[in-house]
Amino acid sequence: MQRAQAGVFSALSRLLGNVFLVVILLMIRGTAQENITPQPAQPSSGTSLPSHETALSTGTPEKNQSNLDTSSTRLGVGDLLEVNVYGVPELSTKARISSSGDVYLPLISYIHVADLSPEEAQALIEKRLADGGFLKNPHVSLFINEYSSQAVTVLGEVAKPGPYPIMGERRLYDLISAAGGLTEKAGRTVTISHRNTPDQPATVRLAEGLAQTSESNVPVKPGDTIVVQRAGIVYVVGDVGKPSGFLIENDSLTVLKAIALAGGTNRTAKLNGAKIIRKTGDGMQETAIPLKNILQAKAADVPMRADDILFVPGSAGKAAAYRGIEAVLQAATAVSIVAVPRP
Repeated sequence: MQRAQAGVFSALSRLLGNVFLVVILLMIRGTAQENITPQPAQPSSGTSLPSHETALSTGTPEKNQSNLDTSSTRLGVGDLLEVNVYGVPELSTKARISSSGDVYLPLISYIHVADLSPEEAQALIEKRLADGGFLKNPHVSLFINEYSSQAVTVLGEVAKPGPYPIMGERRLYDLISAAGGLTEKAGRTVTISHRNTPDQPATVRLAEGLAQTSESNVPVKPGDTIVVQRAGIVYVVGDVGKPSGFLIENDSLTVLKAIALAGGTNRTAKLNGAKIIRKTGDGMQETAIPLKNILQAKAADVPMRADDILFVPGSAGKAAAYRGIEAVLQAATAVSIVAVPRP
């Protein structure tokens, strides 16, 4: 009988001990949660956090970013960060970088992280936790859940100009390809402006066919702006075989070559009435060209510039159709554009 009573007493003791332990754990957890200050409203000096809907989101990458070149990645406005504090899950949080470049984190309040690399931001958060006496030897991991600032803007002569998100460093031709490739009026000159030095753009000369092995396939980083320049065009209109506009890119195009590209002159062409129409600071300028002598090698060939119009008049009836510079300009805008064959 005494043994039975002792067993019951022992079982009750263990049960009460377990209940007491659970109560203690719940009290500790509640105390820890009470120490986390809710995120206050940030000072209203144009630093409100952008909403998820308005921020440019490029999706949610995997947390394992070991395959990314994070040393070249910089945090920016609108990026959604996930901050984890090892051993203290109550301090882990997700926060979006505000328009002022700040994020709010428990205990340490607002902290400026814009233009920092993920590693630099981690080190700064660890320092603030340690310096504030909140944790000893804190270990923080930071992931970018949404990239809003990591984009390169591609403008100019591409099929689909606009911003294109990237993670880390990419190559110039990758971005041109993402923008739909070059237009038919694209030249070979590209300028690249960097986020930190926008007043010092770099100039790149594209290779033929955008060869991936080309030295011009330079690295591009988030925040850069790429502008593909328009090629120069020389127009040949009037009494020629194929009135056209010809793309030129740093190549000297002469009257003789332009006539050849346009299929030569027609039999009814008035060679001595040919002229170059050129836009100057004072308006449109007409210059007579001794085309007959040039074709017979009796006069020096004449170089042409981008946007020049070479006009070759024809018979009286055809000449009437091109009367006046305005008519010639209209004819030039109506012709098809052809790339100049390269030797």
